[in-house]
Amino acid sequence: MSGTRIARLLAGVVLGTALGAAELIFLAVAAPAALIPALRPAAARGRARLTALERARLSRWLGHEPARADGGYAFLAARAALGVLGGYLWASTLFLIVLLLGGGTWDLVWGESEPVPLELPGVKLVTSGGALGITAGLALLGVLILMVAAAAALDRRLAAHFLGPTGEELMRRRIAELTETRSGIVRAVDDERRRIERDLHDGVQQRGVALAMLLGRARHAIGTAPAARQDGVAELVAQAYTESRQLLDELRSVAWRIYPTALDELGLRAALAGVAERAGLPVTVHDGLTARPASEIETALYFVAREAITNAVKHAGAHDILVVLTEDERTVSVAISDDGGGGADPSGGGLSGLARRVLALDGTFTVDSPPGGPTRVTATLPKAPPCG
Repeated sequence: MSGTRIARLLAGVVLGTALGAAELIFLAVAAPAALIPALRPAAARGRARLTALERARLSRWLGHEPARADGGYAFLAARAALGVLGGYLWASTLFLIVLLLGGGTWDLVWGESEPVPLELPGVKLVTSGGALGITAGLALLGVLILMVAAAAALDRRLAAHFLGPTGEELMRRRIAELTETRSGIVRAVDDERRRIERDLHDGVQQRGVALAMLLGRARHAIGTAPAARQDGVAELVAQAYTESRQLLDELRSVAWRIYPTALDELGLRAALAGVAERAGLPVTVHDGLTARPASEIETALYFVAREAITNAVKHAGAHDILVVLTEDERTVSVAISDDGGGGADPSGGGLSGLARRVLALDGTFTVDSPPGGPTRVTATLPKAPPCG
């Protein structure tokens, strides 16, 4: 630790001691004043001024720039206790250091120092009282430096608790969060692509193969069958027609799962109405939104609701599902509740992908699904998507 750094910390701690004494006096006066309504504004102004002085001290001498402007009376009380107690400890230590160094130097300069024997295990030393005093003083000086550094660290921790972390710390946290959510988005996109591939391979592709085989058999039968076997040919054509309709339904279902065009054209309520129609059990949608959210937010709300409804139908054995859309001044939310058996795993592929999507938009995602039910999935997102 450099001398300049030590000097800055020492200045900050000394100022902290003075401010701690002032805060202690203020709190002793402000406590009775808080009981008198006419004096409360004056007490609030005094608290604001002392907090502003603390913020300036933290920023100028201790290198900590708090995020919030007011920590309340609790912050001043904690600061007063730390400042007064820390000031007593470092002032007492400094006084003892001055005595030891001054006395030891006096003895050495004026030659009045007496020999002092030191007996250690296996070693016997004889030194002078002056040298011993200077040595002890220098050792206590090192202790004082550590005390100052510890007091400064406690000051910063106290400020972080009551006034919030520094802007730099907030930026580091934000960068770490963005890095994590960016990788999460990549994983979510890959998971969705794999899911689409499975749907196409296991559903649509198999339907197409079956349809091609039926049409081949029908073509062969038409070319070779006598009139007596026309009924069999007609049956093959009917089967091919049925298979083609099922193939179209599969394609429509896969396309809907990838992205519903109704969401862009008609909005979230219409898209959720389409999900409700396909659910196969009663789904009630309560739309409390006054206007359409931003496109990214609307899409995230849709996929959260759709995945929760799909899980309730396929895995929870639900009989009734409720979807509630709400908003306040800054956020929009969707909550999906069902009366199924519960036990949904938030770390599962579908729900974890939704959580990453919501977190990437600065939202929150929660799953409350105790065994035995009911299940409630909630996503809350800001009305405006994050920039960049």
